[in-house]
Amino acid sequence: MTVRRIRTAAATAAILTGVAACSAPGSGSESGGAADSVVIGVASEPDTLSPLLGYGKDGNSKIFDGLLSRDAGLKLRPALAKSLPEVGGDGLTYTYTLRDGVKFSDGEPLTSADVVFTYETILDAKTNNTSRSELDAIKEVRAEGDDKVVFILKYPYAPFAGRTVLPIVPEHIAGGEDPNTGSFNTKPVGTGPYVLASWRKGEKLTFKANPDYWGGAPKVKKVTMAIIEEDDVRATRLRSGDLDGAVLPPNLAATFKDDKAKKTYDAKTYDFRAVTLPTAHKVTRDRAIRQALDAAVDREAMVDKILDGAGRPAYGPLPVDDPWFAQGIERKHDLAKAERILDQAGWKTGDGGIRAKDGQRASFTLLYPSGDKVRQDHALAYASDAKKAGIEVTVESATWEVIEPRMKNDAVLAGFGSSGDPDFGLYTLLHSSLAGDGFNNMGRYDNPAVDKALDTGRHSSDTTTRKAAYDTLQRELVQNPGYTFLTHIDHEYVLADRWDGLTTQVEPHEHGFASGPWWNLEAWQPKK
Repeated sequence: MTVRRIRTAAATAAILTGVAACSAPGSGSESGGAADSVVIGVASEPDTLSPLLGYGKDGNSKIFDGLLSRDAGLKLRPALAKSLPEVGGDGLTYTYTLRDGVKFSDGEPLTSADVVFTYETILDAKTNNTSRSELDAIKEVRAEGDDKVVFILKYPYAPFAGRTVLPIVPEHIAGGEDPNTGSFNTKPVGTGPYVLASWRKGEKLTFKANPDYWGGAPKVKKVTMAIIEEDDVRATRLRSGDLDGAVLPPNLAATFKDDKAKKTYDAKTYDFRAVTLPTAHKVTRDRAIRQALDAAVDREAMVDKILDGAGRPAYGPLPVDDPWFAQGIERKHDLAKAERILDQAGWKTGDGGIRAKDGQRASFTLLYPSGDKVRQDHALAYASDAKKAGIEVTVESATWEVIEPRMKNDAVLAGFGSSGDPDFGLYTLLHSSLAGDGFNNMGRYDNPAVDKALDTGRHSSDTTTRKAAYDTLQRELVQNPGYTFLTHIDHEYVLADRWDGLTTQVEPHEHGFASGPWWNLEAWQPKK
């Protein structure tokens, strides 16, 4: 997700997505060069480490495991479950049998009651989990003995198995606390390959290997996630040896290409940058303004100049190489078309070349999170393109604490994108029922045709029907944009070349500890 903090629906999947103070990760000797420890620089930290509030919901959390996980190619594979689920003929029942002998890091055994507790707590309206709508299909979850869990669905939900990568928490600890305020949020216990050793807010999180991990004790024994908000500072600390690895924007990652001691990893993603167009604002709610901005923006120039080619133009929320992408919606930068749209809608050129209609100047504010150079560059390029069409966009940086209460009325340079199934990312992005629900549907977009397509895609198990629904949705977004989609961004990582077994996955928006070449950290082997 996004432009947003971990407590929100889109950002809860990753360990490090959101807002953090810029602090030193520790002394330069902390990275040390040892093959059994690693210090990684990331931009931000979570508000919580509890899956009950959304942490790790898309897998790879390291502290926890789900019933299933995903391999390098995103194919589902067993994790806490012995095998993939048995699915009833009507598509309404999913049965999982738990792996034998799994224990939480405190030594207590995993049972089916822990699975039931986890899902029921998340589904409880009293729990502050803004990703709850992702589990809407669940009617009931029940335990059958200590090792079997059965999910009963309200309707056939084709991608349901992908939702069961959600981490499982121990009822014997979390069950005695308020899920919203309890100590489990900062002192988690899970079944995963790593255990939280310490958390110095705004500075770093340190993890140690779980020697009793059911998948085998990791070779990397200590992991430090250093919270460094500024891109330039992360690059500098990586270059000085203070860090072993870091997530970097493409232009900074490119500066390490000749460093023989480091490797650069490029991960393709569903992660896109877009401008929210709030329906509460007198200018951005106008369909002609939205259409004109869509035509005026030069996406290819953004990819070339801002991303150094490490990305693709975004013509909607799904990348052009996704099998669900609606063919034929690609569109070129067309300033003349933007001007025609505005002329026909009555937006006439006025003072300083800025258009106006009925006394309303075509002007609005665009916010972006301070310290994010890539978003800043997107925002400035967007404002420049808009001005050529006669629309004034005032770019302003702010912290997320400042941005969040202003999202209803002001545009935001946002980031979203979920992998696995189109429902995973599109429903929370666009459905009117989630308008204004935290960082879900930030611009409060309300389009009955899009709602219908989202509901059809969610409730149908027929691939042809779903494909037609998502095609309709994407074409409707061209005609009535809720966002100006700009680019899909490749994620760039640079890491000391001391380990074998590193790969990347096709990633969602979130990137930090949960993604990058360290998504399978527990499988790394020291180079010999």
